[in-house]
Amino acid sequence: QVQLVESGGGLVRAGESLRLSCAASGRTFSYYSMGWFRQAPGKEREFVAGISWSGGTTYYADSVKGRFTISRDNAKDTVFLQMNSLKPEDTAVYYCAGPGTPWKLPGLVPKEYDYWGQGTQVTVSS
Repeated sequence: QVQLVESGGGLVRAGESLRLSCAASGRTFSYYSMGWFRQAPGKEREFVAGISWSGGTTYYADSVKGRFTISRDNAKDTVFLQMNSLKPEDTAVYYCAGPGTPWKLPGLVPKEYDYWGQGTQVTVSS
């Protein structure tokens, strides 16, 4: 029932920017926190950023804090990840995710999410 559809990935040079989008359907989007994760080859899926239902609380991984910004537009049922000053180490498949329970702060590990997008590839060349 719940579907998450991502867009905005691509190939960029180090120092450039990308804006990822994740459009949600199948439930009342504004009731739920959302998160972004990424996974590089041979590595565990890791938390990138999370945002509460209203956007009032945000969490970031130390590796992206100051460069990435998570936001949401509840009128459009969409969450965004603005990625600035990209580095080759940011290369990964990026996933948006939603929890199964409303009115809870964003989780920091994959097991706290029940719904996942298909993933979008971000490649940063040096």
